[in-house]
Amino acid sequence: MIRVTRSIPADRLKLLVFDLDGTLVDSELDLAHAVNATLRHYGRPELPVEVVASYIGDGAPMLMRRSLGDPQDEDYLQEALRFFMTYYREHKLENTYYYPGVLDVLARIHAAANGRLQMAVLSNKPVGPSRGICEGLGLAPFFVQIYGGNSFDTKKPDPLGAVTLLKETGTRPDEAIMIGDSHNDVLTARNSGMWSLGVTYGFSPETLKAHPPDVLVDTVEEWAEALGFPAPRRESTQVPSREGFTD
Repeated sequence: MIRVTRSIPADRLKLLVFDLDGTLVDSELDLAHAVNATLRHYGRPELPVEVVASYIGDGAPMLMRRSLGDPQDEDYLQEALRFFMTYYREHKLENTYYYPGVLDVLARIHAAANGRLQMAVLSNKPVGPSRGICEGLGLAPFFVQIYGGNSFDTKKPDPLGAVTLLKETGTRPDEAIMIGDSHNDVLTARNSGMWSLGVTYGFSPETLKAHPPDVLVDTVEEWAEALGFPAPRRESTQVPSREGFTD
């Protein structure tokens, strides 16, 4: 279902900025495996996948801090983070996939927009894995830029990344939209003056209740429709009547 709090002027949009994890791709299992490999390495008990998933969204350093129980020893935390990143870089595409419909919808938007729209990724995941995942899953060609959590001095919801994309693409804030699964994406949009679209199928739909986006959707096809790119209508197949025919 598409729920509208504030109508988006889809025909005026020139830039679509996507979150990555929980919006375009489901990376939950690979992230959980990397976290648990790190915990095993340091002799700590593993965490359920759903618990790790609840820690995703604020970047790798915060993911590891939460997974380790907020340790006070910063050297230990940084060492664990390095182990996590080394493991994750090697295993980031073992169980990660784009959500059903994502590739088709991006291709549809790219073709239908006819140069009118540009698309980009702004993630809190480190930029190396972000680009590696987009390249490995065939998503990278659709984006003019892919930025990660270490591309700038600050992460979402700070607007620096979004504002940088606006400047690089020559787009006004009211001509751009941030699409994501968490409050970080909604707040990034608000902080930069962009529109916001939230998806409920990702990792942090509960955070969208406290910070509702302009439009909220449940599926990939619904965000395509909300952005003005609905699925092509299929021709109905009519079975001719047998009236007047004899065997």
